[in-house]
Amino acid sequence: MEKLVSLCKRRGFLFQSSEIYGGLNGFWDYGPLGVELKRNIKEAWWRDMVSGHDDLVTLEGAPDAYEMVGLDCSIIMHPQVWKVSGHYDLFVDKMVDCKESKGRYRADHIRCYPVAVAEQVVGWVASTKEPEEFEKGMSNTFEKKVTKLFGGKEIAIQYQNQVSYLTIPLADRVKVLAPDASELNTLTDPRDFNLMFKTIVGALGTEEDAAFLRPETAQGIFVNFKNVCDSTRVRVPFGIAQMGKSFRNEITPKNFTFRSREFEQMEIEFFCHPKESRKWYEYWRDRRMKWYTDLGLSSERLQLREHHEDELSHYSTGTADIEYAFPFLPPGEFGELEGIAHRGDFDLRSHMEGKLDPNSKPELKVELNAEGKPKWRGSGKDLSYRDELTNERFTPHVIEPSAGADRGTLAFLCEAYTEDEAPDENGKMQTRVVMKFHPRIAPIKAAIFPLVKKEGMPELAQDIYRKLKKRWNVFYDEKGAVGRRYRRQDEIGTPFCITVDGQTLQDGTVTVRDRDTLEQKRVYQDQLIAELETRLS
Repeated sequence: MEKLVSLCKRRGFLFQSSEIYGGLNGFWDYGPLGVELKRNIKEAWWRDMVSGHDDLVTLEGAPDAYEMVGLDCSIIMHPQVWKVSGHYDLFVDKMVDCKESKGRYRADHIRCYPVAVAEQVVGWVASTKEPEEFEKGMSNTFEKKVTKLFGGKEIAIQYQNQVSYLTIPLADRVKVLAPDASELNTLTDPRDFNLMFKTIVGALGTEEDAAFLRPETAQGIFVNFKNVCDSTRVRVPFGIAQMGKSFRNEITPKNFTFRSREFEQMEIEFFCHPKESRKWYEYWRDRRMKWYTDLGLSSERLQLREHHEDELSHYSTGTADIEYAFPFLPPGEFGELEGIAHRGDFDLRSHMEGKLDPNSKPELKVELNAEGKPKWRGSGKDLSYRDELTNERFTPHVIEPSAGADRGTLAFLCEAYTEDEAPDENGKMQTRVVMKFHPRIAPIKAAIFPLVKKEGMPELAQDIYRKLKKRWNVFYDEKGAVGRRYRRQDEIGTPFCITVDGQTLQDGTVTVRDRDTLEQKRVYQDQLIAELETRLS
């Protein structure tokens, strides 16, 4: 992971935001190559899910043919949107502070060792006489300071081990060793922390002018449901897709871009008949999983995990996460890449009636205040749907495939990073760093080289470059030995290198080199566009 982070900065994929001023935690800037990579991923998603979708064809695995349209909603919305959706009251994480180190942690991110097992292990450590034996046998579980601090008499708990801190019984939390502490029982009681960024709309700056940066793109789709139905005449089943920035004031942003405070989402809200919702949930769950493997993520590093019943949100009757084995995680652990949720009719009902009480599950009735009135009142607008063919009126159920463009980009970066061996310009085998992006998402599709800077080769190579530049993002390079130019393109993931050489001057063919196989093929110049179209698809 350290090598990848270094490469991302060195080659212009990602930079720390405001780096010259020391940076700002949780915010990242995409460099020249990174912005191309992320844009290609977003365009692939939009093309495959939205603009390239054929409304008249039933796709493989789909219960029926369906329509798909897009939206681009504002980042700041009416504050009542977030009160009705539950974000104002419920969009919180548990936060703890360390009284010794002054560190701040998200409580469920502190990983602890189960108490019953820890007592046995610490007893074993106490009986170990030689430090070397301790380091050899337990280096993956405990730090050396544990034995010095506790002498085997207390329960030693280290944050990256087995279970969440929140699962430790209250009586045993006094025995917890905080991640950066040297004494026990330095963590404060967990308290709620709302993740929404607050801002002001208007000149007065009073509490009545308070608004929020959106923590998700989904609500903009729900409040526009009736507008889309009236303006486009779509029929259920149909989906509304949106890409855009969201903001969450994460307590502890970490792991490169995996957990950031500003991020971009690629979301679909798919509206369907309640009786068909389970089939559509399974369809979108399986289709989204296949999309990642089709673009090059290893099936061995991906898993589709259904949430247990106690994990489900109060509105969900089924949720699955597509998870990826990111290299910054311990072996065997996976991080969420995308969630596919069966949201039922929760969202449309909320914006019609008001905030629904999570404690009234499964009926989900409107939450009332002390006066017996809705705590947060809905819009009062009718967001139900009438089928013009059957005249049936119902509130559609919603299936939500919600992907992170930044997490997706990070996963593709992690998957692409490869070290192998390849011959240099002298034929000697050397270690090669290569980013093996799928050609569809590679930042630069091809690089064009003249073999030497004479005999008309640069002029011919530049002419090829200009023709290809009209179709794809390509790169021209004439500096240095051709072997080193190949290596530079391998390191940024360019799938193909095109070289103009002496034979080009004789028969009009150029060499097309494949990044992964290193195979070189002669192609006539007038067939070059067709050749690349085939290889880049």
